[in-house]
Amino acid sequence: MPLVDIQLIKGVFNEEQKREMIEKVTDTMVSIEGEAMRGVTWVRVQEVASGEWGIGGKPLTAEMVKAMQTGG
Repeated sequence: MPLVDIQLIKGVFNEEQKREMIEKVTDTMVSIEGEAMRGVTWVRVQEVASGEWGIGGKPLTAEMVKAMQTGG
């Protein structure tokens, strides 16, 4: 049974977006493995507090990610 972990910075994605991630990742796994795997495909969304995720030695916040999303 596949287990897919998605790690996000808290406050970047809303509940609907996280539900969509779960659905689409499950659909992708089923497209590879077959429909029989749908019921045993696990997807977990784990959120890390804003500022507790670092890239290049610097903390990354939800506000910084949102600015990147809008091109700012």
